[in-house]
Amino acid sequence: MDTDLSMIGRQTMQAAEELLKTAGLQPGQILVVGCSTSEVQGARIGSYGSDVVAARILASLQKICSWYQVALAIQCCEHLNRALVVEQAVASQYRLDEVTVIPVAKAGGALAAMAMRKFAKPVVVEAIIAHAGLDIGSTLIGMHIKKVAIPVRLAQRNIGEAYLTAARTRPKLIGGARAVYELC
Repeated sequence: MDTDLSMIGRQTMQAAEELLKTAGLQPGQILVVGCSTSEVQGARIGSYGSDVVAARILASLQKICSWYQVALAIQCCEHLNRALVVEQAVASQYRLDEVTVIPVAKAGGALAAMAMRKFAKPVVVEAIIAHAGLDIGSTLIGMHIKKVAIPVRLAQRNIGEAYLTAARTRPKLIGGARAVYELC
């Protein structure tokens, strides 16, 4: 498959930056990303993973997250129960339950395997409650998004050939008919 890596890098950076701005993520908050590099290349999810595509997407995500001082969590595929690769400091800060596994392309996915190699001190955790998320290629990141998730329509609708879905979160609205949600 012929893949334009420069375009994929630009699309990833544009989408991530727009989401971080729209969601208003603060330093230390978490962005979760699920990605099918197969879908990015126009193939069926799980059928044509690519280290090269994963490396470009990860580098773009790390750059944007570094600019905004946001923590990055990379979701593994269903073969690892959608566990996540994070920096050890994130696992400690958020008191996340570590699991013992090393994601590889065929069990974890190319992006998670790349994160395991490229993060400074990577660990795998079972679950996370992220403040925003990018789903590149219908990888189903919803289980790792803080309640209440709000869909975000980004200008960038695809990364390569993969559909892009984004979400931010907000606190739950509680009360009832007499509840007030905004300060006067």
